[in-house]
Amino acid sequence: MPEARLVAVGSRSQAAAESFGARWGAPRCHASYAALAQDPEVEAVYVAVPHPFHAENALLCLEAGKAVLCEKPFALNAAQAAEVIRRARARQVLAMEGMWTRAFPVMARLRQLLADGAVGRVRLVAADFSFRCQSSPEGRHFNRALGGGALLDVGVYPVSLASMILGAPAQIFSGAEIGPSGVDYQAAMIFHYENGAAAALFAGLRADTPCDAEIFGESGSIKIHDVWWKPSRMTVTRAGGQSEHFDMPYAGNGFQFEAAEFMNCLREGRLESALIPLDETLSIMKTLDAVRAPWGLRYPGE
Repeated sequence: MPEARLVAVGSRSQAAAESFGARWGAPRCHASYAALAQDPEVEAVYVAVPHPFHAENALLCLEAGKAVLCEKPFALNAAQAAEVIRRARARQVLAMEGMWTRAFPVMARLRQLLADGAVGRVRLVAADFSFRCQSSPEGRHFNRALGGGALLDVGVYPVSLASMILGAPAQIFSGAEIGPSGVDYQAAMIFHYENGAAAALFAGLRADTPCDAEIFGESGSIKIHDVWWKPSRMTVTRAGGQSEHFDMPYAGNGFQFEAAEFMNCLREGRLESALIPLDETLSIMKTLDAVRAPWGLRYPGE
């Protein structure tokens, strides 16, 4: 992003900070997150630590007056997310969840198509995000102390998609395989909504799935092709079978769209993004809490 400048990085040790900083050309390398938050040259911070430390570090930066782009999931649970949002609003500082999928051009076009009634009233959202994870049991994907499991790592994506299209569910049904490390290795979710619509969602760390997403309406359907969470292709099939294809390739890894949205908010003095408002971020965290409640899955410190 030509308007952006990487001025500092922070880590848990000086060596780690300097290693990362050398790789990416950061001129200032801090041995703690607190030092980074207090750096007067820093205007905004991207929080990309493991899930259990999102809220703690977001709060650290917000208290220092730094705008925060916090990786998904926004926190470990809804209570933590609510505290971050409360503090951001009290301090009048920009905060945004790093759900990068929302910012892709394909997703902008999808929202417009749905608003225009391209497939009629939406009746079902179906999406999966699963891959065969090769991490060790101590790695963040399977480590309960690091907020591991499929739901928080990849399940948040289909849950967020369903939220964007249908809002908060009225009923939640879910089941999971809890692996030897005590976290969900895969999970299936069914949501029902007040208007009668439904969502069928799957997340996993044990098998490769197509990673497609489909939206079925009363007069057609929309398919976001693999991988739907960083999309470049979409097909709309209308009543009668006529199809329209959208190819929207992009350069780079796709994170630039999220960065641009965050920077626009900062530039315009907005305290949250319309792409993923803070109230919706909190609603998604509440849904994730409700999904795992029947499994008895709790993380250390909860």
